[in-house]
Amino acid sequence: MRPRFEWDLGSRRLLLGPRTLIMGVLNVTPDSFSDGGRYFDTFSAVEHGLQLLDEGADIVDIGGESTRPGAAVGDQAAAVVSQEEELRRVLPVLRELKRRRPHAVISIDTYKAAVARAAVEAGAEVVNDVSGLEWDAGMVRAVADLGCGAVLMHTRGRPDEWRSLPEVDDMVALVCHGLRQSSENALRAGVVRERIILDPGFGFGKRMEENYPLLARFEEFHALGFPLLAGPSRKSFVGRATARAGSTIPAEERIIGSVAAAVISIMKGAHIVRVHDVRETVEAAAMADAILSSATR
Repeated sequence: MRPRFEWDLGSRRLLLGPRTLIMGVLNVTPDSFSDGGRYFDTFSAVEHGLQLLDEGADIVDIGGESTRPGAAVGDQAAAVVSQEEELRRVLPVLRELKRRRPHAVISIDTYKAAVARAAVEAGAEVVNDVSGLEWDAGMVRAVADLGCGAVLMHTRGRPDEWRSLPEVDDMVALVCHGLRQSSENALRAGVVRERIILDPGFGFGKRMEENYPLLARFEEFHALGFPLLAGPSRKSFVGRATARAGSTIPAEERIIGSVAAAVISIMKGAHIVRVHDVRETVEAAAMADAILSSATR
């Protein structure tokens, strides 16, 4: 049974629970692991964003900095993607999408407070922070001030540290603890509870085999008392599980495995799934929702 929530975005509320919401990924980067920079220029990014909406995305999540494994982020990334460069990438796309589709819900995928503030001023209604509001000291205050929706994701370490992190005996317990801390920090800073969604962060600081328990035991995250977002789409652990002839399949070929992972997360209680392949996931989610709905009758 998936609990119901009303997600407060400040300007409107979204009902979570009766139907899975689909968040479409729009990377405006030259080095994303999933699409190799196909939508780096503004025109291509806007066209892809419109396609995601036409295919059924409820939210478009725009990101201007890659957090793929090995990437330098935070203070280490000052010379890689500055806030000025990130804004140059995302703001024209965001503004044009809002001009073309005024009612679209836009999320900004960033860990920088200045980028979050500028994006919300330009029309974004959600800040999706992979660091759980931790990598930029000003982010938690920014989210509280902005009064927008907030996705707090669990990340263990920084991307350039992930390959050297020690093994964890119980990753689900570790993620639960981390998400509880992030949400409590946000609440203490003045972020309204009804604006928070939690994401366990598949692939972010987790070894390949540590992601499968997160999916198998996803329902345990409901104990935290917040709506849940799942983002297993095209992650390496999906490519490993669906390997061909012993070789992990490339990101762009992980559609079937990604849809399967999305459905599993929905059946275990995810309210939102963040995906690259919207059309396929919309259909699969509708089937999963029908099954969930029948169980309550």
